[in-house]
Amino acid sequence: MTERGQSMLKLTVCRSHQLSAGSVAKDLQTSCSLQISTTTVHSKLHGMGFHGRAAASKPYITKCNAKHRMQWCKARRHTGL
Repeated sequence: MTERGQSMLKLTVCRSHQLSAGSVAKDLQTSCSLQISTTTVHSKLHGMGFHGRAAASKPYITKCNAKHRMQWCKARRHTGL
C-alpha cells in the first residue's frame, strides 16, 4: 500500500469513526476506487495504532461522593494500613 493509500485509509477512519476493516475497505473501494482486502486494511490500521477496544468503565463520582471519599482517606491516612 502506498503512502497516499495509507493517508486515505486514515482519513476514512477518522471521518467515519468506525474501525470495522470490512466497512472501511468497502468505503475505500467505492470512494477512492482502491481494490484492497479487509486483511490488508486490518493490518495497516493496526500498524497505524488504531485498535478496536471497548472503553474502560469509569465510576461516576459526584461531588458529594468525592467529598466523603476524601474524608475517609484523610481519616485513615496515618493508620499504616
